[in-house]
Amino acid sequence: MVRFFLAGIMQGSHEGPLLHDQTYRAEIEQLLRAEFPDVEIYDPFANHQESIGYDEDLGREVFFSHNRLCAEVEVVIAFVPEASMGTAVEMWEAYRHGRTVITVSPLLHNWCVRFLSHAVYATIEEFQAALISGEVSALLERRGVSMSRSHDCHSPSKNPIHDRTENHEDRLS
Repeated sequence: MVRFFLAGIMQGSHEGPLLHDQTYRAEIEQLLRAEFPDVEIYDPFANHQESIGYDEDLGREVFFSHNRLCAEVEVVIAFVPEASMGTAVEMWEAYRHGRTVITVSPLLHNWCVRFLSHAVYATIEEFQAALISGEVSALLERRGVSMSRSHDCHSPSKNPIHDRTENHEDRLS
């Protein structure tokens, strides 16, 4: 079974013990399940909704275990509407261990987004269109991740912003 890790902004740049809206997680999970019903999706927030209040030891344990998990799953989906240090670390761990990183972010010039992502979609709607068109499935197949889809669809798009080569020879336009 293919395993996805749903990375994404939680605290972001908040100085206090605040979280960003986490409703994107259910939306992305629903989109993934509609296209790939047989995948396992790990959402770190689902099991740790009170993590902002964890003590030092538990916080450290959860942080490092999530980073290890990003190195083990087949695919990391990263939602980065603004800079997120935790998500950047998760993306790095996945990338350096040869996992596929798909990022939903308008930060197309951010180096973490550009260089650690195999595909970048500026919005959830773009990501949804790429799922439906088969673009995401084709990317995963090219990267050796065998997916079964919920239905047949059109051929994938060839947008160079979305399909990042392993050597990163393509550039954002």
